[in-house]
Amino acid sequence: MSTTSITLAYDFAPIALCLTQHRIITDCNRAFLELFGFEAGELTGQSMALLYPSPEEYERIGQRGYPQMEHGGRYQDERLMRRSDGALIWCRVRGQAADAEHPAAASAWSFETLSQNVPDVQRLSPREREVVALVAQGLTSKEMARQLGLSPRTVEMHRARLRMKLGALSTPRLLRLLP
Repeated sequence: MSTTSITLAYDFAPIALCLTQHRIITDCNRAFLELFGFEAGELTGQSMALLYPSPEEYERIGQRGYPQMEHGGRYQDERLMRRSDGALIWCRVRGQAADAEHPAAASAWSFETLSQNVPDVQRLSPREREVVALVAQGLTSKEMARQLGLSPRTVEMHRARLRMKLGALSTPRLLRLLP
Protein backbone atom coordinates (compact mmCIF):
# COMPACT_ATOMS: atom_id res chain seq x y z
CA MET A 1 0.00 0.00 0.00
CA SER A 2 1.40 3.39 -0.92
CA THR A 3 1.92 6.22 1.55
CA THR A 4 -0.82 8.18 -0.23
CA SER A 5 -3.27 5.29 0.23
CA ILE A 6 -2.42 5.01 3.92
CA THR A 7 -2.88 8.76 4.39
CA LEU A 8 -6.25 8.68 2.62
CA ALA A 9 -7.38 5.65 4.63
CA TYR A 10 -6.47 7.42 7.88
CA ASP A 11 -7.99 10.75 6.94
CA PHE A 12 -11.26 9.28 5.63
CA ALA A 13 -11.66 6.46 8.17
CA PRO A 14 -15.23 6.33 9.51
CA ILE A 15 -13.99 6.28 13.11
CA ALA A 16 -12.37 9.15 15.02
CA LEU A 17 -8.59 8.62 15.21
CA CYS A 18 -5.76 10.62 16.70
CA LEU A 19 -2.06 10.24 17.34
CA THR A 20 -0.46 11.59 20.50
CA GLN A 21 2.98 12.10 21.94
CA HIS A 22 3.07 12.62 25.70
CA ARG A 23 -0.68 13.33 25.60
CA ILE A 24 -0.26 16.08 22.98
CA ILE A 25 -2.25 15.64 19.76
CA THR A 26 0.17 15.32 16.85
CA ASP A 27 -2.42 14.37 14.22
CA CYS A 28 -6.10 13.53 13.92
CA ASN A 29 -8.45 12.57 11.15
CA ARG A 30 -11.61 14.23 9.87
CA ALA A 31 -13.92 12.01 11.94
CA PHE A 32 -12.06 13.08 15.09
CA LEU A 33 -12.43 16.76 14.23
CA GLU A 34 -16.12 16.24 13.47
CA LEU A 35 -16.75 14.30 16.67
CA PHE A 36 -15.21 17.00 18.85
CA GLY A 37 -16.40 19.98 16.79
CA PHE A 38 -13.06 21.43 15.70
CA GLU A 39 -11.69 22.64 12.38
CA ALA A 40 -8.61 21.25 10.64
CA GLY A 41 -5.42 22.30 12.40
CA GLU A 42 -7.10 23.49 15.61
CA LEU A 43 -6.11 20.46 17.66
CA THR A 44 -2.60 19.76 16.41
CA GLY A 45 -0.18 20.59 19.21
CA GLN A 46 -2.97 20.80 21.83
CA SER A 47 -3.08 18.76 25.03
CA MET A 48 -5.68 16.01 25.19
CA ALA A 49 -6.80 17.74 28.41
CA LEU A 50 -8.81 20.08 26.18
CA LEU A 51 -11.20 17.19 25.44
CA TYR A 52 -11.82 16.06 29.03
CA PRO A 53 -14.65 17.25 31.28
CA SER A 54 -12.15 18.44 33.90
CA PRO A 55 -8.41 18.58 34.61
CA GLU A 56 -8.94 16.05 37.41
CA GLU A 57 -10.45 13.50 35.03
CA TYR A 58 -7.61 14.05 32.57
CA GLU A 59 -5.09 13.31 35.33
CA ARG A 60 -7.03 10.37 36.81
CA ILE A 61 -7.51 8.60 33.47
CA GLY A 62 -3.85 9.11 32.59
CA GLN A 63 -2.78 7.68 35.94
CA ARG A 64 -4.98 4.64 35.39
CA GLY A 65 -4.54 4.13 31.64
CA TYR A 66 -0.83 4.41 30.99
CA PRO A 67 0.20 1.86 33.64
CA GLN A 68 -2.29 -0.58 32.09
CA MET A 69 -0.75 0.08 28.66
CA GLU A 70 2.62 -1.03 30.01
CA HIS A 71 1.19 -4.58 29.99
CA GLY A 72 0.61 -5.24 26.30
CA GLY A 73 0.46 -1.69 25.01
CA ARG A 74 -3.34 -1.41 24.88
CA TYR A 75 -6.01 0.39 26.85
CA GLN A 76 -9.78 0.66 26.52
CA ASP A 77 -12.54 2.32 28.49
CA GLU A 78 -15.79 4.22 28.17
CA ARG A 79 -15.82 7.80 29.36
CA LEU A 80 -17.24 11.25 29.00
CA MET A 81 -15.38 13.62 26.71
CA ARG A 82 -15.95 17.31 26.00
CA ARG A 83 -16.70 18.80 22.59
CA SER A 84 -15.56 22.27 21.53
CA ASP A 85 -19.00 23.68 22.45
CA GLY A 86 -18.71 22.25 25.98
CA ALA A 87 -21.22 19.45 25.43
CA LEU A 88 -20.30 16.11 26.98
CA ILE A 89 -20.44 12.91 24.94
CA TRP A 90 -20.04 9.26 25.89
CA CYS A 91 -17.15 7.63 24.06
CA ARG A 92 -15.55 4.23 23.87
CA VAL A 93 -11.84 4.96 23.78
CA ARG A 94 -9.17 2.52 22.64
CA GLY A 95 -5.45 3.18 22.66
CA GLN A 96 -2.40 1.42 21.31
CA ALA A 97 1.11 2.42 22.36
CA ALA A 98 3.91 2.34 19.80
CA ASP A 99 6.16 1.04 22.63
CA ALA A 100 4.50 -0.68 25.61
CA GLU A 101 7.44 0.21 27.87
CA HIS A 102 6.86 3.93 27.18
CA PRO A 103 3.16 4.18 26.28
CA ALA A 104 2.87 7.95 26.60
CA ALA A 105 5.74 8.53 24.17
CA ALA A 106 3.61 7.74 21.10
CA SER A 107 0.10 6.30 20.99
CA ALA A 108 -2.74 5.88 18.53
CA TRP A 109 -6.31 6.38 19.80
CA SER A 110 -9.79 5.71 18.47
CA PHE A 111 -12.97 7.31 19.78
CA GLU A 112 -16.41 5.88 19.14
CA THR A 113 -19.52 7.79 20.17
CA LEU A 114 -21.82 5.72 22.32
CA SER A 115 -24.53 8.36 22.63
CA GLN A 116 -25.15 12.00 21.88
CA ASN A 117 -27.95 11.98 24.48
CA VAL A 118 -26.06 12.25 27.74
CA PRO A 119 -28.12 12.83 30.87
CA ASP A 120 -27.43 16.05 32.75
CA VAL A 121 -23.95 15.10 33.92
CA GLN A 122 -22.64 18.66 34.11
CA ARG A 123 -23.55 18.77 37.78
CA LEU A 124 -21.87 15.46 38.65
CA SER A 125 -18.48 15.35 40.34
CA PRO A 126 -15.54 13.82 38.43
CA ARG A 127 -15.76 10.68 40.63
CA GLU A 128 -19.51 10.40 40.02
CA ARG A 129 -18.86 10.61 36.26
CA GLU A 130 -16.36 7.77 36.59
CA VAL A 131 -18.87 5.69 38.53
CA VAL A 132 -21.68 6.40 36.06
CA ALA A 133 -19.41 5.27 33.20
CA LEU A 134 -18.73 2.00 35.05
CA VAL A 135 -22.44 1.56 35.83
CA ALA A 136 -23.07 1.87 32.08
CA GLN A 137 -20.57 -0.98 31.54
CA GLY A 138 -22.60 -3.16 33.92
CA LEU A 139 -19.92 -3.54 36.59
CA THR A 140 -20.88 -4.45 40.15
CA SER A 141 -20.00 -2.17 43.05
CA LYS A 142 -17.20 -4.56 44.05
CA GLU A 143 -15.75 -4.51 40.52
CA MET A 144 -15.98 -0.72 40.41
CA ALA A 145 -14.33 -0.45 43.82
CA ARG A 146 -11.37 -2.55 42.66
CA GLN A 147 -10.99 -0.55 39.45
CA LEU A 148 -11.26 2.84 41.18
CA GLY A 149 -9.29 1.95 44.31
CA LEU A 150 -12.29 2.62 46.57
CA SER A 151 -14.26 0.58 49.07
CA PRO A 152 -17.51 -1.04 47.84
CA ARG A 153 -19.37 1.07 50.43
CA THR A 154 -17.96 4.30 48.92
CA VAL A 155 -19.03 3.15 45.46
CA GLU A 156 -22.52 2.44 46.81
CA MET A 157 -22.67 5.98 48.21
CA HIS A 158 -21.70 7.40 44.81
CA ARG A 159 -24.33 5.24 43.10
CA ALA A 160 -27.00 6.47 45.52
CA ARG A 161 -26.02 10.10 44.86
CA LEU A 162 -26.10 9.44 41.12
CA ARG A 163 -29.60 8.02 41.29
CA MET A 164 -30.73 11.04 43.31
CA LYS A 165 -29.06 13.65 41.07
CA LEU A 166 -30.30 12.04 37.85
CA GLY A 167 -33.79 11.35 39.19
CA ALA A 168 -33.50 7.58 38.89
CA LEU A 169 -35.13 5.72 41.78
CA SER A 170 -33.31 2.48 40.99
CA THR A 171 -30.19 1.23 39.23
CA PRO A 172 -32.23 -0.25 36.34
CA ARG A 173 -33.83 3.17 35.81
CA LEU A 174 -30.37 4.80 35.99
CA LEU A 175 -29.15 2.35 33.35
CA ARG A 176 -32.04 3.33 31.05
CA LEU A 177 -30.82 6.95 31.23
CA LEU A 178 -27.34 5.96 30.11
CA PRO A 179 -26.20 5.14 26.57
